[in-house]
Amino acid sequence: MATIPPKIKVLLSGNERLQKLKEAFHGKYGQMPLFYAYAPGRVNLIGEHIDYCGYAVLPMAIEQNILAAVSVNDSKTIQLTNTDPKYKDFTVSVDGISIDRENPQWHYYFLCGVKGIQEHLSLSPLVGMCCVVDGTIPASSGLSSSSALVCCAGLVTMEANQKSLSKVTLAETCAKCERYIGTEGGGMDQSISFLAEEGTAKLIEFNPLRATDVRLPDGAVFVIANCCVEMNKAASSHFNMRVVECRIATKLLAKARGLDWSRLLKLGDLQKELKVSLEQMLELVEEVLHPEPYSRDEICKTLGISNEQLCENILSANTQHATNFKLYQRAKHVYGEAARVLQFKAVCDSSPANAVAQLGDLMNRSHASCRDLYECSCPELDQLVDICLQAGAMGSRLTGAGWGGCTVSMVPGERIDSFLQTVRESYYATDARRSALEKQSLFVTRPGGGAAIFIEE
Repeated sequence: MATIPPKIKVLLSGNERLQKLKEAFHGKYGQMPLFYAYAPGRVNLIGEHIDYCGYAVLPMAIEQNILAAVSVNDSKTIQLTNTDPKYKDFTVSVDGISIDRENPQWHYYFLCGVKGIQEHLSLSPLVGMCCVVDGTIPASSGLSSSSALVCCAGLVTMEANQKSLSKVTLAETCAKCERYIGTEGGGMDQSISFLAEEGTAKLIEFNPLRATDVRLPDGAVFVIANCCVEMNKAASSHFNMRVVECRIATKLLAKARGLDWSRLLKLGDLQKELKVSLEQMLELVEEVLHPEPYSRDEICKTLGISNEQLCENILSANTQHATNFKLYQRAKHVYGEAARVLQFKAVCDSSPANAVAQLGDLMNRSHASCRDLYECSCPELDQLVDICLQAGAMGSRLTGAGWGGCTVSMVPGERIDSFLQTVRESYYATDARRSALEKQSLFVTRPGGGAAIFIEE
């Protein structure tokens, strides 16, 4: 695998979308783009809400992506416009980049990528840029539209300032800088956006970041279906609340085993410290944590800290209000899901005759855990998963953060037409709004390639 994002020469006459983007750029700025930057969205096949706990995940890039046309100038400003008119134009001085995490607008995600690369490379001053952004990833759908935008902006900033960074460095930098908008993610989305390769899913592992090919079984097709409920991670505390609950669970489990709990933040780090299996971690959860929610007082008393220390050192900015914490359920999901990821890869590697059935079962168990233990599903996602299974999927589960967005289903190739027809009739046709969104909400997907720079031939 090449270590840096490829630069690909393209004939625009053979690419209608690039041609349209070039025309939109010329119409807006009266000049031609210097280059185009591309970053794909992703679907996570299994391994939900465990990357920020230090565990491996198993995504693949999808065809839907963020594409930006860019020119460079000495204006000392960054001018942003979006081909979708619902996203407003934005201009900022290269010296005055700030991100308002209380107001997660589209341009702030772009500026996360700019600021992250600027700080990593100590770029001063940044070059001025004009950018037109075009996206085909449905927003707030769990397919990583926001992270793809951050990655695209990081790639744009690197190329515009005539620098070169490896895919791994870009992925790690873009994962860190998305936290400027307040999302405490784990790095899966940015990693697959840069490290993806056509035709293969990837096992993404962290510390150090690395990607291993996972060959998906022949005879199975992956279908994405959007439940049409939107959830913006940065605009709610659901996501960060789960991060915090996992952090507190780590500390209580560590204290119960006599470890220095104050320096441990992730459930994965705790397992490494204890040098035990995932099965033994699940036994530890059963032994130490109780299923009833923990109050602030109980957490503080167990750790021997004050409420002020809890707020300052453990809770995040948008979870300061929380009073109850479900530690048992969150830890049980994380350790169980981490085991399912490894089982999924093992089945793909060994390719038994019943591989599709085994993988389907793992996906179904993953959804049940997300629904019941992590509580990151919603009624519409659960309904859609049930419909997909009844329509012939071997496995179906929510994908992405949850609380809305998409399901991913594994469907035997010979059943694909009847599957799509049944899902259309049973889920989309029953509701006027869903019916209007169906074309971009239900589609077959295959593993796509990673982020790249396009130069017009």
